[in-house]
Amino acid sequence: MSRRIGALIVLLVLAQFSSGQLRSPEEFLGYKIGTKFTPHWKIVDYFKYVATAVPGTVKLEQYGQSYESRPLMVAYVSTDANISNNHNLYLAKQANDVSGNYDYPAIVWLSYNVHGNEASSSEASMLTLFDLADPKNSQTKQWLKNTLVVIDPCINPDGRDRHVNWLNNIVGKNFNPSIDAREHAEPWPGGRTNHYNFDLNRDWAWQTQMESQSRMALYNSWLPQVHVDFHEMGIDAPYFFAPAAQPFHEVITKWQKDFQTLLGKNHARYFDEKGWLYFTRENYDLLYPSYGDTYPTYNGAIGVTYEQAGGGGGGRASGSVINSLGDTLTLYDRSIHHHTTSLSTIEVASQNAQKLLSEFKKFYDEATTTGVGNYKSYVIKHNPDDAARIQSLLELLDKNKIRYGTSKNSGSYKGFNYDSRKEESFSITTNDIVISAIQPKSAMVKVLFEPNTLLVDTIAYDITAWSLPYVYGLKTYASTQRIDAGNIVNTTPIKNNSLQDASYGYVIRWNGMQTVKLVSQLLQKGIKLRYNERAFEINGQSFNRGAILVLKTSNQYVVNLWKTVRDLADHFAVPLTPVTSGMVDKGYDFGSMNVHPVKIRKIALLTGEGVSPGVAGEVWFYFDRIIDYPITLINAKEGPGINWNKYDVVILPDGYYSFLNDKNTMEQVRKWIDNGGHIIAMGGAVAQLSKLDLGLKLKNEDTVSGKDIYAPLRKFEERDRASIPSSVSGAIFRVELDNTNPLAFGYPDYYYTLKIDNNVYEFIKEGGWNVGVLKRDRPMAGFVGSKIRNRFQDGLLFGVQEIGDGTVTYLADDVLFRSFWENGKLMFANAVFLVGQ
Repeated sequence: MSRRIGALIVLLVLAQFSSGQLRSPEEFLGYKIGTKFTPHWKIVDYFKYVATAVPGTVKLEQYGQSYESRPLMVAYVSTDANISNNHNLYLAKQANDVSGNYDYPAIVWLSYNVHGNEASSSEASMLTLFDLADPKNSQTKQWLKNTLVVIDPCINPDGRDRHVNWLNNIVGKNFNPSIDAREHAEPWPGGRTNHYNFDLNRDWAWQTQMESQSRMALYNSWLPQVHVDFHEMGIDAPYFFAPAAQPFHEVITKWQKDFQTLLGKNHARYFDEKGWLYFTRENYDLLYPSYGDTYPTYNGAIGVTYEQAGGGGGGRASGSVINSLGDTLTLYDRSIHHHTTSLSTIEVASQNAQKLLSEFKKFYDEATTTGVGNYKSYVIKHNPDDAARIQSLLELLDKNKIRYGTSKNSGSYKGFNYDSRKEESFSITTNDIVISAIQPKSAMVKVLFEPNTLLVDTIAYDITAWSLPYVYGLKTYASTQRIDAGNIVNTTPIKNNSLQDASYGYVIRWNGMQTVKLVSQLLQKGIKLRYNERAFEINGQSFNRGAILVLKTSNQYVVNLWKTVRDLADHFAVPLTPVTSGMVDKGYDFGSMNVHPVKIRKIALLTGEGVSPGVAGEVWFYFDRIIDYPITLINAKEGPGINWNKYDVVILPDGYYSFLNDKNTMEQVRKWIDNGGHIIAMGGAVAQLSKLDLGLKLKNEDTVSGKDIYAPLRKFEERDRASIPSSVSGAIFRVELDNTNPLAFGYPDYYYTLKIDNNVYEFIKEGGWNVGVLKRDRPMAGFVGSKIRNRFQDGLLFGVQEIGDGTVTYLADDVLFRSFWENGKLMFANAVFLVGQ
């Protein structure tokens, strides 16, 4: 293009801007919204165009990028004065007000397309942006006088483009709305999740993913009064909007509930005018704290979810599909419905702006004066063996802007012991961590730390237990007494470089994920490591089982050995203990046959059709992003053709593996295990292996005592509740561990597990080890149906089966659950690096 033509185009665009003409999405894209899906880069281009066209109304900010380097951005839409007038942190008691200007706008944050294959909402985001920015739209200009609208057009661009690109690649000129057409059947893993197959709508509080971390840093710097999370659901349900369903968490205020009703009534008015179908108060509750509606709610906002029919089955025939009622659902329908509720939400917020602000301030005033909930303080007891887990917890608190410190005063107090589940006396030392409930984030503190969540209704959309002391496996007390947390926690970095070169070697305690990361890098650099299977004492210091030894005699030819070890240990903040002899005071000497090599292992992960995308993603993320260790991903359908001998460890995530039912393939697998191969089975893979002749059996006893002849008599309207007595909704159990087994090295003699299925296994009777078992303890937290409570006793959850020179490690529960179940990550490392060495 010549400079002259380019200059002419610029002049034409400027002329268009000056005349007050703003191009609609249809005019900019060249097609009507709803006739085809818009790729992410075009959405970004449209937002950039509008921000350039009306800079006094729209400002664009890139707050991060996805794992595949797509930009993450928000548009601030309002008057110029409102956009630069963020006083919410002052209202939320998290910043000092320096301006003296109390004419605040109410902030409405609209988050579109968190699930990539629920793709219509990003189309709606462009329509919403245009209506707000259009100089000719007098109605929206009136709303923007007292509201600031933040639009995130696509939270999950990687998943969205995976879905959209697949659709664009498989359809022809003539689209087919039949549900049988392939465009309505996404291939594995679908577009719902991000690059690592994580559900970003379960990651708001945990912030394990890059997208979540960037978004939440921005979100917590604004703290809006209203937040909307846009979704899609199955093709037969029409549209869901507020009010939400029970259970509501008990911290949710009357105002937050009332405003949900205000929104619902206004949306219903617009939907009724068009004759559109919708429903409220069903399915979508406000409980689990890591959603796009609950997290904002627990931070003082009105958090709502809107669900449109469509999703991955919506297809591309103008997004059209014929549902079971014979109705044709189009992409235009899906987009315009979300567009309508977007504008309706802003309208209601504008009409109630002052009330939104006053109630928001009241929420934080109460949080900082009386606190939320009965418990006023939570005390994390200091234990050197828990140092890595405590540090991980503090990092999570930092991400969520939750305040903490070490105690100002030592002394004796009373509180709820999370382990014994009893009120007990306890003492505080200067290194204990105190989290006060009397702080701006008081509601979040209660929700994340409460020992057991109060369930108003037993039907919940997600797990019902997530208490952080169990998640991190930390000794904790919850007290009704106010315990001040004054001192900043000492985070002085580890400095191993002050150490002299070891004359004999270094010892590294095996007690957390920082150690696992260090070991991962040492192995990849060719440094030979050993571990002691018994606790030992040397030079007056005690070391638990699994302590890693870096010995001079094994690494004589490694260049710059000790500098490399010290540099890496400093990088991961892991202390090294030098030793001058291989003779210990207690335990096995370092040359003992009971001190084993930690060999570098070649690892394969089975993935693809039949495998849970989420669990496979957790494992992939664990190796790729957490411990930075090489792993080979293999499609499970290649099972019969896999050269098993190329790998030391093969991981079978939750799923169903057809090759395990093939006699010839299983003979190959058995031979590989017998020769020293190691399988790590998770979830459903454990259930499938239990049907084979390997030594593990599923418990199937009838747990209902006696017979109730009236049991078959039930009401039709209660059909949704019929499965409740036989269900478990993410309950937490205390597992008794054999921590003398390498699978449990680095743990005390117990572990808290999250149970999300009904499977418990018989004890391994021969040729294996029952490492993690349930006895007769009741669940620590969460809901378990009455008919299956007795099943969760006297059974196995974690075990190791020895077959020849190899092993099968059974992880019946997901120890990597959503990558936020921190306490399970070390057990997974044990299964990978220590079991069978």
